[in-house]
Formats: sequence, C-alpha cells, structure tokens
Amino acid sequence: MHSDLEQSKARVNTFRKASTDNIFGSRQLKKHIMELRNSTLGSGFILVGILNDSGSPELLCATFTILYMLALTSNGLLLLAITIEAQLHMPMYLLLGHLSLMDLLFTSVVTPKALADFLCRENTISFGGCALQMFLALTMGGAEDLLLAFMACDRYVAICHPLTYMTLVSPRVCWLMVATSWILASLIAIGHTMYTMHLPFCVSWEIRHLLCEIPPLLKLACADTSRYELMVYVMGVTFLIPSLAAILASYTQILLTVLHMPSNEGRKKALVTCSSHLIVVRMFYGAATFMYVLPSSFHSPKQDNIISVFYTIVTPALNPLIYSLRNKEVMGALRRVLGKYILLAHSTL
Repeated sequence: MHSDLEQSKARVNTFRKASTDNIFGSRQLKKHIMELRNSTLGSGFILVGILNDSGSPELLCATFTILYMLALTSNGLLLLAITIEAQLHMPMYLLLGHLSLMDLLFTSVVTPKALADFLCRENTISFGGCALQMFLALTMGGAEDLLLAFMACDRYVAICHPLTYMTLVSPRVCWLMVATSWILASLIAIGHTMYTMHLPFCVSWEIRHLLCEIPPLLKLACADTSRYELMVYVMGVTFLIPSLAAILASYTQILLTVLHMPSNEGRKKALVTCSSHLIVVRMFYGAATFMYVLPSSFHSPKQDNIISVFYTIVTPALNPLIYSLRNKEVMGALRRVLGKYILLAHSTL
C-alpha cells in the first residue's frame, strides 16, 4: 500500500515537472491525476491520527483504552438500568438512554479503529470504510446535538410547568423527539458524506486526523472547495446555533424559576440536575463549534486532532458519569440492577 502510494506520488511529481515545460505535460498531468484518483478510490486513505503524531503514543494509547472501556461500561450500565427499572420509564430517562446509546456508538465508530491501527502499525482505511465512518460520526454528532436541545426543553417543561408536564411531554412526544434527532441527523449526514467522498483526492492520501471528517478531507481535495466549505459552515451554524440558543433560553428560564422556589430541597435538586446538563452541553457544543463553525484559518490540524479526541472519546466516557453520579434515582436504579445480577450469579454457582 505504502509503496504503491509512493510510486504514484513520484509519477505525479514527474508529470508536474513536465507541465512547466509544455502544455502537453499539463494535459498529461490532469489525465494521470484522474487515473490515480480512480485507482485510489479502491485503495483508500492513510489515517495519521493523534497517536502517530504524539510524543508519548504508548501513554495516549493506554489512556484511550481506559476511556473507551469506561464509556462502554458506564453507558452500558446506564442503558441497562433505564431499560429494566420501571421507575426510570419517564421521558427524561428515555432521552438520557438515547444519549448514552449515541455516545456508545459514537466512540465505538472511532476508538477501536484508532487503537487497532496503532497496535498493528497499520493506518490504512478503505474508501468505503472512510465514507461509512464519516456518515456514522456525522449522524451520531448531529443526533446528539438535537437530543441535547430536546433534553433542555424537557427540563424546562418539568421545572417551569410541572402541572402540565405529562400532557406536554407524553411518551408519544418523547419518541417523536428521539425519531426527529436520528432521522434529521442521518439525512444531513448522508448528503455531506456523498458530496465529500465524490471530490477528487489526487494529491495526497494521508488524512492527518483521528477519523474521516469533512474538514481534513477537504484539505486533500484537488478541486476548488470554497463553495462547499461555505456550505459546511452555513450548515454548521444552522444546525448548532439554534439548538444552543434553545438550550440557553430553556436554562435561563429554569434558573429564574428555581430562584423563586420556596423549597430549598427542590431548588437544590433542580440546580444539580441542570448543572450536570450544562456541563455536557458545554463540552459537546464547545468542541463542535470549534470544529465546524470556527473558520479553518483560526485553528490548526493539530488542534483539530485534539478536539476530535475530546468529543469522540472523552465526552462519551464522561457523560454518563456526569448524569448518573449526581442523580439519586439513577444511582438507586443502578444499585438495584447490579444487586439483582449479583444475586443471580451467586444462585447459579
């Protein structure tokens, strides 16, 4: 794979040199570049992630492994508790369960591949694999963006309009929120994936990023991508900013309502729940805004790599801990579920 790429690059450089001498060389260069593009569509790309560029890759690899195992365990337990415990069959916990599912899938799309590539010293990814990874990552990220906004609206209705909560946020409405998050995000993701992967990648096949994403792939395209970059920016603003505005508006109203609560215990419980939600929002939207809204001239590929680690590995591991450790109902349900399984294990021995 590496030798083929080096030979192809050498031939491109030869034609480029010829193009400076005559027009025929330029035509031959364009023809050869398109041939190379067609041949590399089956070969794929080389992912040069943060592990390869790090000064201490072994330490980072161990850290990623721990975070991934933590994400699998914590999100898996939270999903199990929400599914089994009837006490948690409420709109708030249904939305939380889908957030855990999204985090679990999101980190599983990226982390095992990155770890396996580092351990096996094989950083290649097929063209189809790159497209699939991009589609899944965009779907999970977009769905989580919408779901966090719906969760904020759910908390607003629960705290500011508690008497009408079960009417306004019925199970049907809750499932509609979840379906909207998945469907809308997947439609946008498939559009971006198809357009991005149809660009001519004819100069280099090294993606200096943790995963296949739009910004690093656009840097490899030999076509003019300025219009598409503008479209990605507009879509990022359209997708992220309204959701973030809805979240901020919801929590502003919640804060004003909480401050007028007569009960200290009720005030404390509401503040604890909302503060945990805001921590998640801050982590997710900060990283997504940096990557897709902030112009590329304001951040380097190395910074993009670090940010991608944050929202694909770190955040999925921390989200369930932030929600569950500060929620007595969730912790109680987890203890009951684990107790049942421990008793069942002892009885079968």
